[in-house]
Amino acid sequence: MHTFSALPVELVYRIMDHQDDRTLFCSMQNICRRLNQILSTYQRYQTLTTLHLEGNEIRAEGAQRIANALRTNTTLTTLNLEGNEIGAEGAQNIANALRTNTTLTTLNLRSNGIGAEGAQHIANALQTNTTLTTLDLSSNGIGAEGAQHIAHALGTNTALTTLDLSWNKIGAKGAQHIADALRTNTTLTTLHLSGNPIGARGAQHIADVLRTNTTLTTLYLSGNSIGVEGAQHIANVLRTNTTLTTLHLERNGIGGEGAQHFADALRTNTTLTTLDLRWNQMRAEGAQHIANAVRTNTTLTTLHLEGNEIGAEGAEHFANALRTNTTLTTLNLSWNEIGAEGAERIANALRTNTTLTTLNLGTNRIGVEGAQHIADALRTNTTLTTLNLIESRIGAAGAQRIANALRTNTTLTTLDLSWNEIGAEGAQHIADALRTNTTLTTLKLVRQKIDDEVAQHIADALRRNISAKLV
Repeated sequence: MHTFSALPVELVYRIMDHQDDRTLFCSMQNICRRLNQILSTYQRYQTLTTLHLEGNEIRAEGAQRIANALRTNTTLTTLNLEGNEIGAEGAQNIANALRTNTTLTTLNLRSNGIGAEGAQHIANALQTNTTLTTLDLSSNGIGAEGAQHIAHALGTNTALTTLDLSWNKIGAKGAQHIADALRTNTTLTTLHLSGNPIGARGAQHIADVLRTNTTLTTLYLSGNSIGVEGAQHIANVLRTNTTLTTLHLERNGIGGEGAQHFADALRTNTTLTTLDLRWNQMRAEGAQHIANAVRTNTTLTTLHLEGNEIGAEGAEHFANALRTNTTLTTLNLSWNEIGAEGAERIANALRTNTTLTTLNLGTNRIGVEGAQHIADALRTNTTLTTLNLIESRIGAAGAQRIANALRTNTTLTTLDLSWNEIGAEGAQHIADALRTNTTLTTLKLVRQKIDDEVAQHIADALRRNISAKLV
């Protein structure tokens, strides 16, 4: 009778063929020397670079097995352990492996309850690890103390480029620790601090360090209650900072006054390309400030203003800006109550604008009339490639207007008409347009109550139009 360790190599390979990646990586190593040798020559194991184990309840014990494998593995570069309840003990196991592993570059430990103690273990490992470039520790309740441990590691670590500490309750004190580390760190380029209630004081700490830091290019500060005061701190530093290209400030209650601060900064800043100010209660006043700045700014390419209640008046301000701006390529004005009137203003601007490629006007109640205005613009506009009109109450009649424009438009590649109750009649209009349109590649019609007969019409149209696909 043969023991497992004495089985022919070919038979062991066949057994391995029936194991999933988790078993292969975690449970077949370090059983015996011969099995380790066979595993090292097994093709699937040799090429295993990414392992997803999120939501598997592996806890500290499972983390120990993962860590044991990481000590000798030389192929894995990406490991996702999100939501596994590994706790501080599991974090310590992973940290121990990071001290010797020289292959892993991306590690996701999101939502694992590691706390400040677990953050300390990971931070200690980061002081010597020279391979890991991307680390996600979000939603772990590490607090200001855990942030201090991570900050201490950033003082010596020269490999990490992306760090996610979102939703960790670090507060203003934790923000100060991270900011202090950024004064000397010259490697980190992307930092996530969203959902940490750092407030205006924390925003000031971050702003102060941005005056000297020349490495950070992407910063997430969404959901931090920084308010007008915090907005002013960040905006002021944008006047002189020449490194930051992407800034996310969603849900910070900056209002129209905070928008004015950012508008003033945009007039002189020559580096920022992406600005996210969604859900900030800016209204028409704030929209006017930002739009006026966009008229002359020549750097910003992506602007998100979703959910700011700018109305038709705010839409008009942006329409005016689009007539002169030659840089902006992506504009999100969804959830802004612009109505048919606002849609008309934007549509008129699209007739002459030659830069915008992506436009989101979803959930604005533009109706049939608004759909007509957008359709008219699509007949002459030759730049827009992506249009989102989700939940716009356009109905079958509005779908007909858009469909008619699709017959001649040769630029639009992606169209989202989901949640518009266009029904069988509206879907039929779209299907008819697809028989002649040869540009559209992605069409979204989610929740439209389309019957089997109309679905068949769309299918027939797609057979004729080999470029389009229905999502």
